[in-house]
Amino acid sequence: MSDTRSRIRDCINREPGIHFNDITRELDIATGQTQYHVRKLVGAGKLHKESIEGRTHYFPPTYSAWEREAIALLRRETTREMVLYLLRNDPAPPAELTAQLDLARSTVEWHLSRLIEHDIAQKEPVKSEDSRLVVTLSNKQELYRLLREIEPRLLDRVVDRFSRLTDELLE
Repeated sequence: MSDTRSRIRDCINREPGIHFNDITRELDIATGQTQYHVRKLVGAGKLHKESIEGRTHYFPPTYSAWEREAIALLRRETTREMVLYLLRNDPAPPAELTAQLDLARSTVEWHLSRLIEHDIAQKEPVKSEDSRLVVTLSNKQELYRLLREIEPRLLDRVVDRFSRLTDELLE
């Protein structure tokens, strides 16, 4: 295996779920060179390429489909904050997430929909005067483990903050 391929593979092992441009920037290699080597690594089964919610992520082949989806979503700062809140306060109604995290209700619902769609969380009915639904997390132990393994990248944070700003301006 070439030195460049080894560096790319090591980078992805260190940062599962990393985006293509982040690989290029972090390793300071040309886009075309990165494309070539990533394509070869994916073709040889040494890496897994996954498009999740409009973003392409790269993973070591050891991660399951659920883990890949969870990591991709947890790289988004807002989703990460919601999951961290739920890990401490599970179950919680969506209105509580909105208030405690100071987010627009539409932002909370968008991120909850992604979490539910990828089997990371679910909404359950409750009989309470305060709410009719609560959000619970599916696999807390695995989420704890994955959260320790990843950190959202700067670009993910910028995109999330721009989305929040847009939601606030539209309210």
